[in-house]
Amino acid sequence: MATVELSFSALPVHVRTARLIVTAVARRSGVAEALLDEVRLAVGEACSRAVEAHRLHCPDEPVRLELTGEGRRFEVTVSDTVPGDDAAGGPPAQPDEDDLDFDLGEGTAELGLAVIAGLADDVEIATTPKGVQIRMSWPAEAEATI
Repeated sequence: MATVELSFSALPVHVRTARLIVTAVARRSGVAEALLDEVRLAVGEACSRAVEAHRLHCPDEPVRLELTGEGRRFEVTVSDTVPGDDAAGGPPAQPDEDDLDFDLGEGTAELGLAVIAGLADDVEIATTPKGVQIRMSWPAEAEATI
């Protein structure tokens, strides 16, 4: 299955475009229609978080997305280039894999991560010296056609 890569400048107006592209790719990857709103909202939250971090720390760097469909999963990775300790005041909290009902504390970035964890079927948040990656995935009913 092919990988779709997308990068956009750190402007809030581009988040809507990213959501539309991800929704179209998710549909072609076999994600159920009933899950497409969850995909769109989760990706919108992740992209908005990345855009805000970039606007504060590195406004000239693009936000990157990678969309893949392997087997019966559709996966989206949103990457920023803001080191974890600089983005939103500290490294993101990692949700417990067995229980996505967790408390991230106060703050917009933490609330966005909680929303993402509630919408995506599986979430992994990685903080590296090069930035933060939020990987989300959903089940796909059919083999991907992208």
